[in-house]
Amino acid sequence: MTATGRVLRAPREDWKAATRVGAFARRAEEAHGLRIDGYPDLWRWSVDRPSEFWAQVWDRFGVRSTADPGPALAEEAMPGARWFPGARINYARHLLEDADPGRRLDGDTALFAYSQTREEVRIGFGELREKVAHARAGLRCLGVREGDRVVGYLPSVPEAVVAFLATASLGAVWASCAPEFGVRGVLDRFGQLEPTVLLGVTGYRYGAKRVDRSEELAAVAAGLPGLRAAVHVPYGEFASPPEAPPGLEWTDWSELTAAAGPSDPAPAYTDVPFDHPLFVLFSSGTTGAPKPIVHGHGGILLEHLKNHALSWDLGPGDRLLWYTTTAWMMWNALVSAPLVRAGAVLIDGDPLRPDPELQWRLAARTRATVVGTSPGYLMRCRADGLDPAAAHDLSSVRQIAAAGSPLPPEGYRWVLDRFPGALLNVGSGGTDVCTGLVQGGPAQPVREGVIAGPCLGVRAEAWDEQGRPVTGELGELVVTRPMPSMPVGFWGDDGSRYREAYFAHYPGVWRHGDWVRFDADGGCTVAGRSDATLNRGGVRLGTAEFYGVVEELDGVEDSLVVHLEDGPGDSSGGGMGRLILFVVTRTPLDGDGRARITAAVRAALSPRHVPDAVVEVPAVPRNRTGKKLEVPVKRLLQGRPRADAAPPGVAADEAALDPFEEMARDAGHEGAGRAGRSAG
Repeated sequence: MTATGRVLRAPREDWKAATRVGAFARRAEEAHGLRIDGYPDLWRWSVDRPSEFWAQVWDRFGVRSTADPGPALAEEAMPGARWFPGARINYARHLLEDADPGRRLDGDTALFAYSQTREEVRIGFGELREKVAHARAGLRCLGVREGDRVVGYLPSVPEAVVAFLATASLGAVWASCAPEFGVRGVLDRFGQLEPTVLLGVTGYRYGAKRVDRSEELAAVAAGLPGLRAAVHVPYGEFASPPEAPPGLEWTDWSELTAAAGPSDPAPAYTDVPFDHPLFVLFSSGTTGAPKPIVHGHGGILLEHLKNHALSWDLGPGDRLLWYTTTAWMMWNALVSAPLVRAGAVLIDGDPLRPDPELQWRLAARTRATVVGTSPGYLMRCRADGLDPAAAHDLSSVRQIAAAGSPLPPEGYRWVLDRFPGALLNVGSGGTDVCTGLVQGGPAQPVREGVIAGPCLGVRAEAWDEQGRPVTGELGELVVTRPMPSMPVGFWGDDGSRYREAYFAHYPGVWRHGDWVRFDADGGCTVAGRSDATLNRGGVRLGTAEFYGVVEELDGVEDSLVVHLEDGPGDSSGGGMGRLILFVVTRTPLDGDGRARITAAVRAALSPRHVPDAVVEVPAVPRNRTGKKLEVPVKRLLQGRPRADAAPPGVAADEAALDPFEEMARDAGHEGAGRAGRSAG
């Protein structure tokens, strides 16, 4: 494979005539006197003249303001950019009300909800509008007003979407956690917001497993002292509310939504400024207390209109399917599908039960246009020998989107071989911007193992430690011009924590925290989080490089690599530190197996990449969105207390951290010892 990755599929020749990004490009040519021969031309215009670009996004999708919005980019500063300073808008209005009064989408499906806890649900646009209006009236009866916080301890179900949109319509602020989160993890997040209303379920089914969360929901309600109201959402067999804390009673969802009376209330929306808080997303908490990242109405509205239509090519009648929980930013992106009049497919339950083909069956049944998933799921399907398009009618699928972690080159080849008529769109972004920073689209090529390039409106580059752009080598992922969906700030922060998080390293430039390489043709490779990169003798190595080699070896199911620097707990000397590779294998690892792994790493990467120890573990710890917990594992091995290294709620499976804690306890900080079955 070359440095840029060989082209597996060229951009479609008719992209300019047959796709939404093509129509957008043609309009830009007419309006601004441009010549756009390909995606690079369109991208350069979008980042060189951002005010023109975002103004065209505003106009193209009919964003409505009840006041003169003013210039698109009134002040270009990071942080502190001012977008559409006079705008008075509401995200929920745009999602629920069509810009063309003569066109009604009421009969189209806005939400399709699959659940392992109750029967499937389909909701049309008109029904969704009515449900939101009723919930809005109910929240008003509970005293919710503009600026109040409403939080949901909810799975990915229509009630969560309705509650979010009702909250947004009032100008109140939404936040959610999935019900698999423990009490500590929820309170660490919701407690920062001092919410007015809590909505929650008392249980769910995960595959065949019945999960009762009544005690957890009761403890969450009791742990939020400023709560004025609590709403129980019956969910399948979990129909009864939990015990109420003193001074608080549970309101049933049916009571909340009946508050407006039997008639259909007229939809109403509170107009707010462009940067008025819409929802709060939380960082994973792997590097400290979860950051409460505030996103605004205008930034999310414009970014998701741009992303969904121009990168995912979604429009009226299309369907977006993406397995996600309410704790991940992809849920917020998923429920934005109706912004472009597409339907959202919600999935709640075990995505691999009764078998790994569940998501493909749902894609066929719902006629999904874009199927979004994790690279891990695609690689699982490949390992299991699945051929989804042969087994199911997936003729509606135009894109397979993947995000959350790097997809190995073998995954690219598998997807394009199994889905010859679909575009593979691999992307990377984050909770911080609630979108992608780099990804593909209909006007971009697909290269083996390489993300197509920066998104429209995103001036993304790789910088070295001195703040110089680098091409063809790894560097820090930075964004050098503002984007509308950069956070409004952190909740309760005076601005200092926000600046420290993104702008302290390179003043005036967004440092995202990923380790990335951009090639001369614009394609890029994300090599892992920059705080998890491995610095051996002054050379930084990306963790994703290891995983792409090791996890392709027969018998290796998963892996995780950490580097322990010289100092207390490291005896290697020479400034190289100690590099430890943890592996999950199908059979016990012996000396020959360890030698095979190190030989493969040496041959594919370099002698500098060869680990000092290969240690077998039962499982690789991951967070709730599937990312490997490299930094928490490193902290455990360095002797940090577990509550500090990996606070409760960070790991999807807390038991996966046990062997690493045992290893640190048994071997001090030397980075060697028992961790499950050790190979040395």
